[in-house]
Amino acid sequence: MEERSRRIVETAIDLAEKGGFEAVRLRDVAAHAEVALGTLYRRFRSKEELLVAALEFEVENLEKRFCARPPSGASEMERVMGFFDLVVRGLLRRQNLARALLKAVSSGDPELTQKMAAYHARIERMLAMSLRDEVPRDGNGKLADPNPSLREAQSAETLNQVWYALLMGWAGGVHGQAPMLEKMRASAELILRGSSQGP
Repeated sequence: MEERSRRIVETAIDLAEKGGFEAVRLRDVAAHAEVALGTLYRRFRSKEELLVAALEFEVENLEKRFCARPPSGASEMERVMGFFDLVVRGLLRRQNLARALLKAVSSGDPELTQKMAAYHARIERMLAMSLRDEVPRDGNGKLADPNPSLREAQSAETLNQVWYALLMGWAGGVHGQAPMLEKMRASAELILRGSSQGP
């Protein structure tokens, strides 16, 4: 991301952290980032698109933490829950920001579909690595494609779908963080037990 776009995204993150979704007004973002409103609109056509870019920024940070300290544990279950603990510490520690990001991604904007698919793919890639207890890196030290088996890919996708649904429930006030993690643990046990038994 070029420097001006990064400054705009970081400003949106600061505003969302302080005041949630409603605080991210494009005019205010432009003023705080010290860019013209037209400059902002050339890069981000809506608040939702800007916040999805902020989500991408947060996932990049998550990948760096994951790469530096992958979840450890003797079992798939321990490593998978270690990954979700990492996500909670990274994203949900700033609750206003997390809720703003989740509101943006649930907007239903068809033009954001591809970006959301890329976000889910990145989460599933880290889950596949957690299942395998292997973190492949490319020549630049960044996460590489783990080439998951069919079982790993399906398990990672299902775990991510459950996690995303639980995040939406958390954002809507259905449950708190601790119950969310308890529900994720129970779901992960069922998913991993079922996938290990085969068809």
